[in-house]
Amino acid sequence: MMIEYRPWGNYVVLHDGEDCKVKRIIVGPGHRLSLQSHEYRQEHWIIVEGKGVMEVGKSKRNIEAGTDIFIPKRTKHRIKNIGETDLVFIEVQTGTYFGEDDIIRYEDDYGRLEEK
Repeated sequence: MMIEYRPWGNYVVLHDGEDCKVKRIIVGPGHRLSLQSHEYRQEHWIIVEGKGVMEVGKSKRNIEAGTDIFIPKRTKHRIKNIGETDLVFIEVQTGTYFGEDDIIRYEDDYGRLEEK
């Protein structure tokens, strides 16, 4: 398994099949993912370590180990690590396409709004 590094942390793809993709994602303390949506996939996140704040649509809630979140297609979402240790979650993607270019960014702390 290859670790993919990002400004906010890293992820490893655990499974990449025709019907789903599964990642283990780590967000470092104080970091957050971009506010984003996906056209072709929905995601189910299960928090396994740490604590944070999750935004899905217009809703915000605190999350911790054991929390699960469903993110429908075309729904803006992001997660922020508000703890002092890594925030770790498992992401299960289902849909028709799982490429990294299915990310529409609306806000990004790391200047990646031009990426597709």
